[in-house]
This record gives sequence, C-alpha cells and structure tokens, in this order.
Amino acid sequence: MKFFKHIPKVRYEGKESDNPLAFRFYNARQKVGRKTMGEHLRFAIAYWHTFGGTGADPFGAPTKHFPWLQSTDPLTRGQHKMDAAFEFMEKIGAGFYCFHDYDLVEEAATLKESERRLRAMVEYARQKQADTGIKLLWGTANLFSHPRYMNGAATNPDFQVVAIAGAQVKNALDATIALGGAGYTFWGGREGYLSLLNTNMKREQEHLARFLHMARDYGRKRGFKGTFYIEPKPMEPSKHQYDFDAATCLSFLRQFDLLDDFKLNIEVNHATLAHHTFQHELQVAADAGVLGSIDANRGDYQNGWDTDQFPNNVYELTEAMLVILSAGGFKTGGINFDAKTRRNSTDLEDIFYAHIGGMDAFARALLAAHAILESGEYKQLLQQRYASFNTGKGKQFEQGKLRLEDLRTWALGRGEPALASGRQEFIENLIARFV
Repeated sequence: MKFFKHIPKVRYEGKESDNPLAFRFYNARQKVGRKTMGEHLRFAIAYWHTFGGTGADPFGAPTKHFPWLQSTDPLTRGQHKMDAAFEFMEKIGAGFYCFHDYDLVEEAATLKESERRLRAMVEYARQKQADTGIKLLWGTANLFSHPRYMNGAATNPDFQVVAIAGAQVKNALDATIALGGAGYTFWGGREGYLSLLNTNMKREQEHLARFLHMARDYGRKRGFKGTFYIEPKPMEPSKHQYDFDAATCLSFLRQFDLLDDFKLNIEVNHATLAHHTFQHELQVAADAGVLGSIDANRGDYQNGWDTDQFPNNVYELTEAMLVILSAGGFKTGGINFDAKTRRNSTDLEDIFYAHIGGMDAFARALLAAHAILESGEYKQLLQQRYASFNTGKGKQFEQGKLRLEDLRTWALGRGEPALASGRQEFIENLIARFV
C-alpha cells in the first residue's frame, strides 16, 4: 500500500531553495574529502518513533492516527507499517533503518505465536530491502515495555523472566542476521534498579554480563559478523541504569571481557541526562576505540527527561562531527534519527519536515567540521597546547621513563611556570567562522 502519494521524492535543491520538501544542504552524492555525504552520514530511520509514535504521553491519549495502523489484524498492520516505512525511506533518501523486534509486529499472547509473527515480517522486510536497496543498520529487542520486565530483563531477579528475555534476544538476533544487519544494539531500559534496598547489584551486573556473553556467542555461531552495541543511558525509566554513561559502559565491558565484540551507540539526549555533553560522550568512546554508532536527537534544556526532539543546533553538531571525523568516521554504524515529531505535529508532512531538517543540520555540520580539520588551524592549536610533551622531559614522562623523584628534580631547577592561555574563546570563534 502507498501512504505518501501526495508527497514527492525529496531532492537536493541547494541553499537558495524555499521548497520545504527539499534538501538545502544534504546532497548524498556530494564528495566531502574522500567520501560522499551519504557515505559519511549513513542516515537511518528509527522504526519505533517514526512509524509507531502516535503522540501518546503519560498525560494524554494518542494524537496521531496513522493510516498504516488501522487494520485489526496484527500481521496486516505490521505489513502496512512496513509499506509506509519503505515508501518514506525511499522518498526521503535514507539508506538504512533500525528496529526493535516488536516494532515490526506486535507481541502475541504466547512466545510461539510471537516467533511466528516475527518470522513472517522478516520475510516481508527481506523482500522490501531487495526491492529498494535499503539496508538494516541495526536491530534490537524491546526488553522494557512488557509488564514482565518491570524489574529488568537480563537483570531480573526471576530466572523465568531472564529466560524469556533470552528467547526474545535470540529471535531478534535471528531477524537481524536474516536481514543482513550491520549491528545489534542492547539498551538496558530497565537493567538497573528503582531501590538499592531490594537489589543485589553485584549479582545483577554479573547476570547482565553472562547474558551478553551468551548473545555474543550465539550471534557469532550463527555467522553474525557485525558489531554489538551498548547504548548508555543514566536513568529513566529506572532510577539508576547499569549503562549510565560511556565511561561506565567501558568499565563494564573491560571488567567482563566483552570489549573485543562491543562498541557504543551514543545518544545525544542520554548524554545530557547524564550531565555530559554529546561531544564528551563521543570523545570518551572515540578515545577508547569503541565509537560505533549514534542516535541523533536533542533534549529540551528546560526539561529533565528524554524528549527525543529532532536535532537542529548546527554549532553543537559541528563539534560532534569534529570528534566523529577525527576518529575515522562510521564503519558499521551510522546516524539513527531516534527522534519523534512533537505531539501536536499531526500531519504526515511533519514527518518529512522533521527528517529534512535533521539531515540538513548534519550536512551543514559535516561540511563545517571537514573544513575546520582541513584548514589545519584547529589541529595546530591543540598540538601547540601540549607541545611541552613532544620533546625532552615531557616526552620522557609520556613514555614512562621518569620517576616521581625525577619530576621533583626537574621542577626545582625551573621555578614557577608561566601561565599559558587555553584560548577557548578564540577556538569557539574559529569554529563559528566555518559554521
């Protein structure tokens, strides 16, 4: 079925265009350095928000009555949603998508029926991918919505719940493998606690590690060569989640010997919930060699929760793209628009406007970040600030050739160091010149 017949294919028309259904900056074929924009950015559409986000919130009923969700039969409804998804992705020019298992088709009353439904939808998706060339960036399992997961999935104190979660991840991995997914993501939405009073935190984290090892082993045995991702988030819906931020996830992966197979999927709004910037979380991951993929959105600075708005701050995105480009760019990952149109944006056109704005913002940030790095001035400023470690005693310190006594001896002969400006405002203005 077709749901967007009245909307033309979105094309690049340049920055002078006043067409709201055209790109002003995102030109997938434009070369930026050695790669095209499309290759750099690898845009993916979040199946759950874009085609299943009906505007419902804790204070009100749905406001969006999507035509693809009207059938009373679950499989038919799933097929219509997928028809809408691939029609939209073709028209917007996104090469990838991401899904939870029960985004594709809703969960049934029994595990066996859920498996049957999912297998049917995977076959439907396989044909859609073949017809359009659109690929799966990553798959995942929804281990947080069902009431059984109120105390977690892999970290649940009831082994029966852990077993069901395992079955669900197995099925989601099978679906990801069948559809050629480049990655598989774990988001611990309820892998944490509401109160320490009734929580054995050490045991729960050990269970989570065991669960991830089992999933990794199963995926590799089935021939999955993609990347496993963990997505950090500090809280919400749990009070504290075990994947609090990038540094916490790194510590967990190192402690439980998972670092060889797992990278991080960093989300903007999750970073701010952890009282970090998105750029900080990207840099932590990049420095450790585990920057895998990102979920693109933004929060509201006046709200302390995960609002999942579409990204539009080009200056901040430029700072983010500086980190991503400096780290070598995306390999198996990409930019998944884990964002939703606002509750009062009820027209089908609004879905297009939101993604066009986000894609244009990232295109502008890519162009600016690439130009900044190519100019060399930004890199030179960073190198100059740490120049004292490039030669002499500073270099010996970095190489581990000095003792604490050596530092004292050297310092005694030098006196008080001169203050060196960090030139923060100069660098901020430098970036603004390119934005």
